[in-house]
Amino acid sequence: MTSLDPVLDKDGVRLTVEDAVATVTLTNPAKRNAQSPALWRALTEAGQSLPGSVRVVVLRGEGTSFSAGLDRRAFSPEGFDGEPSFPELARHSDPDLDAVIAGYQSAFTWWRRTDLVSIAAVQGHAIGAGFQLALACDLRVVASDVQFAMRETSLGLVPDLGGTHPLVSLVGYARALEMCATGRFVQAEEAERTGLANLVVPPDELDAAVRDLAAALLAAPRDATVETKALLKGASSLSYDEQRAAERAAQARRLRDLAGLGD
Repeated sequence: MTSLDPVLDKDGVRLTVEDAVATVTLTNPAKRNAQSPALWRALTEAGQSLPGSVRVVVLRGEGTSFSAGLDRRAFSPEGFDGEPSFPELARHSDPDLDAVIAGYQSAFTWWRRTDLVSIAAVQGHAIGAGFQLALACDLRVVASDVQFAMRETSLGLVPDLGGTHPLVSLVGYARALEMCATGRFVQAEEAERTGLANLVVPPDELDAAVRDLAAALLAAPRDATVETKALLKGASSLSYDEQRAAERAAQARRLRDLAGLGD
């Protein structure tokens, strides 16, 4: 499939597909790509709309900021049109509130599907929900002006959009706690040093760097990349011997496929 016509374009999210690369763009630069429940539903729909030919998904934000986080209207009594405000959500029963938050989280979970490699191209502010959206991706290429911050704790909340697991995995418990509890800004040099960023480039080179990375990811056979990603994702939950066994099983599948002996 080769087309730059949008597959989806709604509620601040646009999905385009060109051959094996899909691009999901946040399209509200006037509000620094602030997030809302409608945007989260659109992100979930984008994941469901991907053609099977897609191998790499690029996530980017228009304008000078990737995403400045949650739209503050969520905290007002009025909230968003047709959406429950946070004060209204507080009155939900525990099961109902859990279901609502789980629905929000679904916008952040599909980026690490084993059959895809996702890249967040991050410039400017990536705050709160914006930071968690960048963390949802497998890889992050960031501009030298990037500013990450997890500000939920400062607002009396917790990060609840799936960002705590990858953050701890990348930077460790102590550093993750310090980042979240203080809400401080993490800039490009620290992001690269601590593993939050795979690569830091000047802002005007961000798009080119992401294109180069996507091309490099597509150079290997798809099945080998899928198997390798599955191995790496499972490694932290296995013992050394269990991981070696998983490697042997995966390699046996690859060898049989290469020999034409697969199922």
